[in-house]
Order: sequence, then C-alpha cells, then structure tokens
Amino acid sequence: MYAIIETGGKQYKVSEGDTLYIEKIEAEEGKVKFDKVLAVATDEGLKVGKPYVEKATVTAEVEKTGKAKKILVFKYKAKKGYKKMQGHRQPYTKVKITKISL
Repeated sequence: MYAIIETGGKQYKVSEGDTLYIEKIEAEEGKVKFDKVLAVATDEGLKVGKPYVEKATVTAEVEKTGKAKKILVFKYKAKKGYKKMQGHRQPYTKVKITKISL
C-alpha cells in the first residue's frame, strides 16, 4: 500500500514506515496529518483524486527539523572584476510515515 501526498509544493510517494525529508512545516515534534492525498494504491486497486482523494489521510511523526548541507552559489563575470559568493542551507523537516488511511 502506498500513497502520493503533496506538501511544500512537491509530491512524494510514501508507504508506511518510510522516512522523508520534506520542506519545513510548522509542526512540533509529534504527530502530523497530511490531508492532500493525490492517490492511494491498495490491494483493491488505485484510487485517484480530483484533485485529492476524499477522506484519505496520511499520518506521520515528526522526528526532527534542521537545515541541509550548505551549497555555494558563485557568480562571476569574466574580465569585469565581478565576483559574488553566497551560501544557502535549505530548512527541512524529517518525518516518518506511520499510517495511511482511507
């Protein structure tokens, strides 16, 4: 059994027991529910929503929040003396999927 959920402007294929790093959400450590379920696949078949499956929820447990590794952004223009370096660390939330329900 798996589901496709939408959070943070992205879509994720999840199963029970999966651990995901998603865009940061405003949730305390503990339980969180995802109501934007696009599709659910069970033994009976695939159920696709228009755009979301009604009454379907995915329950997850927030394990931690943090920042990803730093990436460097370097801008440079040849022969002009222009150099600019920036760093960016994307915030994330680590969740563990506990239950998919219809």
